[in-house]
Amino acid sequence: RILAVLSSLLDRVVVKNERYAASATANGHSNLTVFHGLRAPSISIDKYLERIFKYANCSPSCFVVAYVYIDRFIQQKPSLPVTSLNVHRLLVTSVMVAAKFLDDAYYNNAYYAKVGGVNTQEMNRLELEFLFHLNFRLQVTVSVFESYCNRLEKEVS
Repeated sequence: RILAVLSSLLDRVVVKNERYAASATANGHSNLTVFHGLRAPSISIDKYLERIFKYANCSPSCFVVAYVYIDRFIQQKPSLPVTSLNVHRLLVTSVMVAAKFLDDAYYNNAYYAKVGGVNTQEMNRLELEFLFHLNFRLQVTVSVFESYCNRLEKEVS
């Protein structure tokens, strides 16, 4: 259920930000990062999250923490809107980092790269860039975790 809610939330963010990104590009402002693809993947956010969940075997908590990380990433880099060109890479990277931080057993970067549809070298670069943008602040307190769970619950209603 968390996947559907997270997917719905990210879909709305992407749609909203696509308008902003289109106008910024038209005005000559382009903030391309390692998270940007040349074109949007054909797989939907929903199916992509299901794929990660199916193959990564990480706990459901990882997806909440991944959401926290993406939110922190956006706060650190407000000039980088989440769009169809970067949302998939942000997702696989945030889930991988969350799994490494939270779970006792997790897969290596090569495995996540395969699941995420990128090569291992790119996955390594994404992880490093992501960690630096977060200033390596990976700890999520219980109260923050609960507030994000509540936010996701509100999305359902």
